[in-house]
Amino acid sequence: MSGAALGIEIVVVFFLALFLLHRYGDFRKQQRMVLFGTLLAWYLCFLIVFILPLDVSTTIYKQCLIDHEAHAPTPSVSPVLSNQTTPNTSISASKNTQRVCYKPWSYIPDGIMPVFWRVVYWTSQCLTWLLLPFMQSYARSGGFSITGKIKTALIENAIYYGTYLFIFGSLLIYVAVHPQWHLSWYELQTIGITAANTWGLFLLVLLLGYGLVEIPRSYWEASCQGHLLIKTYFKAAKLMTEKADSEENLEDVMEEVRKINESIKYNHPLRKNVDTILRKCPVEYQEKMGRNMDDYEDFDDKHNTHPTERSLSKLHKQVIYAVQRHNRTHVQWQILLEQAFHLEDVAKNETSTSRQFVHSFAPPEPVGWFRRYIYTPTVEWYWECLLKQWFYRILSVLLSLFSVAVVWSECTFFSTHPVLSLFAVFIQLAERDYNYLYIEMACFITIFFLCTCIYSTVFRIRVFNYYYLASHHQTDAYSLQFSGMLFCRLTPPLCLNFLGLIHMDSAISHQAKEQTAYTSIMGSMRVLSFIANGFYIYYPMLIVILCIATYFSLGTRCLNLLGFQQFMGDEMTSDLIDEGRELLRRGDLFIFEWRERYAQRDEIAGRNRTSMSEMKETNYGETLNSNTNRQTGRDSIELLQDAEPLDFNAETLTDDPLQSEPGRHAGGRYFSMSSSRSRIFDDV
Repeated sequence: MSGAALGIEIVVVFFLALFLLHRYGDFRKQQRMVLFGTLLAWYLCFLIVFILPLDVSTTIYKQCLIDHEAHAPTPSVSPVLSNQTTPNTSISASKNTQRVCYKPWSYIPDGIMPVFWRVVYWTSQCLTWLLLPFMQSYARSGGFSITGKIKTALIENAIYYGTYLFIFGSLLIYVAVHPQWHLSWYELQTIGITAANTWGLFLLVLLLGYGLVEIPRSYWEASCQGHLLIKTYFKAAKLMTEKADSEENLEDVMEEVRKINESIKYNHPLRKNVDTILRKCPVEYQEKMGRNMDDYEDFDDKHNTHPTERSLSKLHKQVIYAVQRHNRTHVQWQILLEQAFHLEDVAKNETSTSRQFVHSFAPPEPVGWFRRYIYTPTVEWYWECLLKQWFYRILSVLLSLFSVAVVWSECTFFSTHPVLSLFAVFIQLAERDYNYLYIEMACFITIFFLCTCIYSTVFRIRVFNYYYLASHHQTDAYSLQFSGMLFCRLTPPLCLNFLGLIHMDSAISHQAKEQTAYTSIMGSMRVLSFIANGFYIYYPMLIVILCIATYFSLGTRCLNLLGFQQFMGDEMTSDLIDEGRELLRRGDLFIFEWRERYAQRDEIAGRNRTSMSEMKETNYGETLNSNTNRQTGRDSIELLQDAEPLDFNAETLTDDPLQSEPGRHAGGRYFSMSSSRSRIFDDV
């Protein structure tokens, strides 16, 4: 193949990254620099995951050639023995034939991989440590000029960069003081790589200890529809509180913008800055402020006090943050609505005698050929109501076994005699048979599983819930940049840890074997012996304690005792569960919001109403079927004004979001019955 596999994978991985970016990002609305930076970061990280198995198979082939050359002179035995025993010659010949090395189908010629890894690694490190953090701060800056934005971004990243410079400087001083070492450019480069990988490994173990337990458990819980629905009710109650808080914060900020918009007239020197702020506001607020603006009144600097450019920059930053938070909670709320309505549909369809899955609401897109001919309502019923739960349970068991293998290998990968790491055993068995395809698939699946455990953990933990990945072009620019920065930061040390699991890193295994090109780029960890022989070996053992703590939900229980309400079960969180159930049963509000997003076609709506009338009513969604008639936005608002549900204030409901008095909440605003507040540890 002579490098053809490498070229094919480079092209395929690029289109894979482009496809995923198109699915999660929005090419039409988001800035080109944000999309380009995210695409480059994802592409480089995907390249590491996909190309590293090829590097492993090529290295195994090179090691085979080295071993074959080392044993080549052995058949030259005394000629006397050849006349006495003819079977010995056949045995020696058979041994020589067994030592023949077979070139892998994806063999990469010498000299290509070192250059490739050097470009990929250093480009990804520049992205994660320099460009992407700077781009995030630049995008959130409230400055009105390029110079102002750059200045603000540099100030915000001063502490960020200073921390890592302090770590690098400490390691540099340690090496400089050591009497036996003389610094060189190669050693300085190794120290920088070691510092980055050490920080990455520190995060990896913390995230991996949670993900190895939570990923299999999440699939097991997904097989229990009732438990999953109750947990969705719990999430709805907590997310509604945050959503209401974000709306209130947005209205307060928009009120400040309205006042400034009315005070600064068209001929004011700072008017262009106000126009910049207005362009960042939601469209409905822009239209309202545009109608109320009186351009015929001239600017008078004698009677009125006007804000300064610094205060406008601060307000600009507040607008960016408020709009981002509002959009984030809105998208998360829509996703949660989809999950809740789907689970309620599953609960209702389980009692259906027609064995055809019926949705309460029509799908957002037109029915394609796949759903029309293959994934029919009958097939969907068997999958959702019968097969899916068993599939998830089997998958959960397999993932649990995989997690146990990872934990065992992380604790024993430093042992080479005997070999205790399960992944090293599997790779060595395949190496004897020259099964390169199995080696590459095993490496890819293992790395992919580790990446899934780590990256899903980041987006599950509430402290990181400021960022999210939502399909259908719903991910904001800040989350895209954060994901690219995170992938570039954690993928290289993760792959280096994987090479240690399969005994392909001599700095940890202490074996005189051929090194992968990826490991050679990382440099020799022996420059910092206390890291290579200490931290890299013994710190991953902490994963056992983290897995045990996650299995027994010790962190969740501690946070719940401290007042941060977590999902603990039916009894301990019954208030929030009942609250979430009531939220989803208020059909007048949520069905209107649902239908505003997904317009139903008449024929599908008629079929759903007819089929739903034949189904047995359940306790999960009994109020959903009573609201099938179409209503306009005015009718729904009138229903909300007439109704008096618990925790709603309908007296102040108004069509104008800017006319609410300061200190009062807009109509329809939800107030949680519980004492839960928006916390960084909320399990949402």
